[in-house]
Amino acid sequence: MADDVIQAVVAHPGLVLGLPAGRTPVPFYRELVRAHREHRLNLARVTTFNLDEFIGVPASDPRSYHAFMDRQLFGHVNCTPRKINFLDGMADDTDRECRRYERAIARAGGIDIMILGLGTNGHIGFNEPGGFLIAATHRTRLTPATRRANAALFDFRMADVPREALSIGIATILGARRIVLLATGAAKARCVERTLTGPVTPALPASFLQLHQNTEVWLDRAAARRLLRRAPLSRRAGLP
Repeated sequence: MADDVIQAVVAHPGLVLGLPAGRTPVPFYRELVRAHREHRLNLARVTTFNLDEFIGVPASDPRSYHAFMDRQLFGHVNCTPRKINFLDGMADDTDRECRRYERAIARAGGIDIMILGLGTNGHIGFNEPGGFLIAATHRTRLTPATRRANAALFDFRMADVPREALSIGIATILGARRIVLLATGAAKARCVERTLTGPVTPALPASFLQLHQNTEVWLDRAAARRLLRRAPLSRRAGLP
């Protein structure tokens, strides 16, 4: 995936990227850093928008997604600071902050490549399962499963894990010209299967990716295992 993005940036240096936090994309970011150090990747003209941020956690806090991204990517490459975009979890008016972010995405011309991780409960960004989904960037309440998944950032003290966050909405995600979903590990296998083969439902937000005409799903064998049982042998050749 890193090689693919590197080629895209070489072809279009002003690319607009949507980026996730979390464990899954860490090897991807590591490869981008390596490519930059080897002078194969110049990110000076790239614009980035991170998907989400915790409410009540300042950017300077090492537990914030802002700090996470600095550690994993931005502190090691030549992205232009003014082209790096984050939601402000400390904003006094979160509705206004969400509108600001939507305007910034629109001014950038929209997102060219939206890279997503997949929560075990089917969330993408912090678009959590429920009876409905919110289209635009919004304030959201985190499910217990999502809070547990982020507990490592807070030294596994669940009481410290924020209960709310800001997230790019499902329609904004689907507005990207290309979407790439990354999922690894056996714990994601059932969710991957439901995402790709089940009904489109707000109870599984990732299922809405079925509606996008240019979505790719990049999996390791463990995450793909339930699909492998379904797929004819001729369709397995591309899997590692």
